[in-house]
Amino acid sequence: MADLEQALLRRISRANRRFQMIEPDDRVMVGISGGKDSWALLHLLRLYRKRLPFDFSIVAVNLDQGHPGFPAHVLRDYFEAEGYEYRIVERDTYSVVKREIPEGKAYCSLCSRLRRGILYNTAVELGATKIALGHHRDDLIETLLLNQFFAGQLKSMAPKLSSDDGRNTIIRPLALCGEADIAAYAGMMGFPIVPCDLCGSQENLRRQQVKALIGSLEASIPGIRESLLAAAGNIKLSHLLDGRFLDGGEDRPETTESELQVIAPLGEPSAEQAAVGDELIPVSSLHRRL
Repeated sequence: MADLEQALLRRISRANRRFQMIEPDDRVMVGISGGKDSWALLHLLRLYRKRLPFDFSIVAVNLDQGHPGFPAHVLRDYFEAEGYEYRIVERDTYSVVKREIPEGKAYCSLCSRLRRGILYNTAVELGATKIALGHHRDDLIETLLLNQFFAGQLKSMAPKLSSDDGRNTIIRPLALCGEADIAAYAGMMGFPIVPCDLCGSQENLRRQQVKALIGSLEASIPGIRESLLAAAGNIKLSHLLDGRFLDGGEDRPETTESELQVIAPLGEPSAEQAAVGDELIPVSSLHRRL
């Protein structure tokens, strides 16, 4: 376990140096869903804190969204046993999502928007300077492909970005960490995993399709995950089709919808497409290979 833990800490350190996620005297609010990724993030950040030449504080926050049978006491008991500063916020978004989204449709978009707004407000209340989320390398590359396949956009998740209203800064310290390593680490540590029963019951979500596709390709392309991640940080704008970034692009009209349809069919994004297409990676942050 020690070797795996050190490998994950090295990747967090590398991401932090590259994107300046954590700074002196930061108050980092870690969003805890109860899944393996957020538990690993919380634990690893506490370890990483000891390695830095400056100090920052951590507060764990869980949003109890009113899922029937959600075991909030499991999280509370763990926080207290481990000595974490924490807050559990209770908001019934479950009923809203079930009421507004037709049966069989993806809940992700509305659920994530509601959750994001509540967490942003909570961060302000707690005086947090950063909101740390547990998205990892595989989340980033799956989102990259989802946006290309279903939304006709080159987008992923930014390791560090400001919220639209400018009140919050979101960071993803696990951006360079693989999901398989995080899962193995969480299993070794025995974190109290709490599944998401809301979307976990929905089959054939597009993210699962993309995850399976990458897994199948990996058999013949062993380094595909690292290559996809590197591609997100090695952008050649002059070799893409966005006229705004070509020579003389300022004088060119934007590509019309009919022209885009020659490249890929477009249409109104589905609920799940909106969920994965709302954050653009800043080009200035990705001018070097990851």
